[in-house]
Amino acid sequence: MKKISRRNFIVATAIGTMAIATGCGGEAKPKSEEEKLMKLEEVTAKSQVFMTTDISPAGLLKVYQALMVNPTGKIAVKISTGEPPASNYLRPELIGDFVKSVNGTIVECNTMYGGYRGDSESHHKVIEEHGFTKIAPVDILDEEDSISIPVNGGKYISENFVGSHFPNHDYYIILSHFKGHQMAGFGGALKNISIGIASAKGKGQIHRMSFIESMAEAAKSVYDALDGKMLCINVMNRISLDCDCDGHPREPKIKDIGILSSLDPVALDKACVDLIYNAPDGSELVAQIERKGAPRTIQHAEEIGLGSTDYEIVRLD
Repeated sequence: MKKISRRNFIVATAIGTMAIATGCGGEAKPKSEEEKLMKLEEVTAKSQVFMTTDISPAGLLKVYQALMVNPTGKIAVKISTGEPPASNYLRPELIGDFVKSVNGTIVECNTMYGGYRGDSESHHKVIEEHGFTKIAPVDILDEEDSISIPVNGGKYISENFVGSHFPNHDYYIILSHFKGHQMAGFGGALKNISIGIASAKGKGQIHRMSFIESMAEAAKSVYDALDGKMLCINVMNRISLDCDCDGHPREPKIKDIGILSSLDPVALDKACVDLIYNAPDGSELVAQIERKGAPRTIQHAEEIGLGSTDYEIVRLD
């Protein structure tokens, strides 16, 4: 039997739903094929974001499987390896089974600010101490050098610098810890694709330009370079106001929310931000997001064609 794609399944389901709805004395039947197609586009236009409240290895695997993708070749899993001594990076105990299931290589880049991950030698020690070498091979993408990739349609940067190992991987899984950030307001998929994959040189450029918009443009350059061979997962636990680049983050005041996934990084981050805005304990992070103008990152990413803020959450619980 021929396997049906997710989009075709959605379209077929929508057509069936329309047929039932328009043939049972309710809404009048469309007058033309064009009208039918317009209605169908309304049904299928939203980007899908899958969500579970089960923050566990099983929950992580669930939101990945919901995407119905089958990455092939060398799979990179981009995470933050976390700044010592006490940052809120995603623990190997949570992500290990998933990384193994996709036969993934954990990838990272060195930091711009120094710290314990500012050079490859020190960074490798942190990676080992944090337990990541026990679950997968690890590749520091800019360990040797940087390469330039173009920014298509950018207004603030024309090129983005990523690690020279970036092209060595065929598919990227962007596995992000969603939390606050002192400069960006929040950190999710877009930050992990842009600042996270940028080499130390690339990080410096993004920070020197219009930071909020440059992040969106750097993320778009990575997506384009991969020709869309990328999926994104955000884990909303230990949601501190501070980033995982902070070794002494403030204790989170927001209760853990869940794990979300999407093929659209813009929709994914928008869904996570909306969940924070609607959280009864999210006011401090909301204030930080507003103060830093962080919604502009999502808006600009949509403007340059990286994704859509028009989404629907599909709950898996």
